Amino acid sequence: MRPRVVSPSAVLVPQNRWDLLPTGPAPSVTVVVPHYEQPVQLARVLAALTEQSAGHLDVVVADDGSAQAPTVPAGVRLVRQDDLGFRAAAARNLGAAASTADVLVFLDADTVPEPGFVEVLVRRLGACPDVVAVGRRRHADLSGDGAELPEPSWLREAYAASRDLLDADGRSFRFVISAVLACRRSLFEDLGGFDERFVGYGGEDWDFGYRAWNAGAVLVHEPGAVAWHDGPEWAGRADAAGRAVKDAETARLAALVPEPGTRGAPMPAELPDVLVDLETYDARCVHALLRQDHRDLQVRVGRPVGELHASAVRVQPWTADQLRRARVRLRLDQPALLAPPVVDALVDRLTRDGLGELVLHVDGEVVGVAQSTRALGRARRWAGTVDDVVGWAFGRADVEVPVVQPRDDLAGFLASPWDASER
Repeated sequence: MRPRVVSPSAVLVPQNRWDLLPTGPAPSVTVVVPHYEQPVQLARVLAALTEQSAGHLDVVVADDGSAQAPTVPAGVRLVRQDDLGFRAAAARNLGAAASTADVLVFLDADTVPEPGFVEVLVRRLGACPDVVAVGRRRHADLSGDGAELPEPSWLREAYAASRDLLDADGRSFRFVISAVLACRRSLFEDLGGFDERFVGYGGEDWDFGYRAWNAGAVLVHEPGAVAWHDGPEWAGRADAAGRAVKDAETARLAALVPEPGTRGAPMPAELPDVLVDLETYDARCVHALLRQDHRDLQVRVGRPVGELHASAVRVQPWTADQLRRARVRLRLDQPALLAPPVVDALVDRLTRDGLGELVLHVDGEVVGVAQSTRALGRARRWAGTVDDVVGWAFGRADVEVPVVQPRDDLAGFLASPWDASER
């Protein structure tokens, strides 16, 4: 399938097919460097940015409350925030807000770029506004003898297995690292930037990667965009303090990211995996949804709800956070008593097979639609320029869904075992 070329700077590709994109000069670039109490390392990074093959760059240092403001050379802008803990997410947002360019490159203050780093990292961003590019972070003892240190094997192996994220899937957000990251500023704003609820080391980049993937971003690893981190990978610490930090990071991610491999057991969370919208309230229909095998869902009815489900069904609109994080949107235009495995099967097909939309039928009649948030996100950004992004870029299919037999009396329906009454 060929990409759809709307303009030289707007190329739509199907799925995650970054290999269909042309490469070339990118739009203007702002490099955002978050910093805290690393003056020597920061000076080393800023010097390396003056030697980039990409030419002149807008550079913003975002200081996370250092006791003394870092010294930056002429032409580099400094923005600062109060010291309220490790707030890398907020610092990056602060730097992005001060940017003047079309493309944002995030580079940590202890990670020194090779001369071709920026040019290679952003080479596909000029053509496609959906791209999120991650470079190659290598490790060396830059503050000591300069010896090369082991590269994280989990990243190297993941990039190799996914062909540099060409074969990315719903868990590939774990390979998006903010130390060497680039995207269009328009996409960054569409995603809401980094989530400032992440205070303390780690997690904010995986969270950003998850929301990017879930909004239809095209993930690409650029192995030729190399930057050298000063020291070993911090996440590899095996002492008690390191494990405590990783545990806290894991708990934050589980609360905010409903992807099952991240969240673990489904919980009655404020940020569910599936958002269900009902045209009208029907007690049997709602009960069928609440009895689904896929438990990580919330139901919304845009009108008063009967007392049976008053505490279980939402009436207010979904929040922006819920809309960004749920992987699937399910809409029932008429009451349908979905059998318990249905939602699980719909979620699996949308997220595993990469489809954008499933049109639901009961006995040949359309009763609703299940849509991938990933497909909806990309379609939203291309609205008005390309028709039917969901169908073209992701695909749609019709599916006959099994339902349970209705019961004349509600008591019998609520008490029924269901597994023997599906059809």
